[in-house]
Amino acid sequence: MSRISRFFKGGGAAAPRARGGPSPQEALARLRETEEMLGKKQQYLETRIERELAAARQHGTANRRAALQALKRKKRYEKQLSQIDGTLSTIEFQREALENSHTNTEVLKNMGYAAQAMKKVHANMDLNKIDDLMQDITEQQDVAQEISDAISNRAGFGDEFDEDELMAELEELEQEEMNKRMTDVRLPSVPSTSLPSRPASTRKRAEDEDEMKRLAAWAS
Repeated sequence: MSRISRFFKGGGAAAPRARGGPSPQEALARLRETEEMLGKKQQYLETRIERELAAARQHGTANRRAALQALKRKKRYEKQLSQIDGTLSTIEFQREALENSHTNTEVLKNMGYAAQAMKKVHANMDLNKIDDLMQDITEQQDVAQEISDAISNRAGFGDEFDEDELMAELEELEQEEMNKRMTDVRLPSVPSTSLPSRPASTRKRAEDEDEMKRLAAWAS
């Protein structure tokens, strides 16, 4: 059995657990601390990789042994960095799963509280009384609607008069109004002043024409 298996099964030198196991908040805090620690380790390894790479370039072929040692250390750091990347992915997945489980637990707990509250509210309710109450409400609504319809209907005042007689009276009134309008129309009055006499030139022309007519008649 591997060390990891013994660890998860309770074997090995595992840290003592709290009675009843850690709470979700405690476990999430531990996972975040681990992520932060591994993040710092990543930064350290990336810095060492850059240093070893620079050293290998500096020694080059002039000091091949030192250059090769620097490259070997760089490879080891890169391998550790790759392992940390995988570990961080696993821890991130575990943290997200734990957060979702904790959220679901809280949701279910609150839904249980709500169900208990509804049960407590409904405990004092009698379904038969509710049915009677709804029936009374429906009946009163019907009564209110009947009263509203009765008030809004047109009253029957004046229905005893004959509509044909009223129409005949209306036509008579219209004819009287038309006759009155025709009587009020007056022709324009004749002007009191005499028309202006014809000008002197016009009279002279008329006299000459009369004279010519008389001469023509005498000559014939």
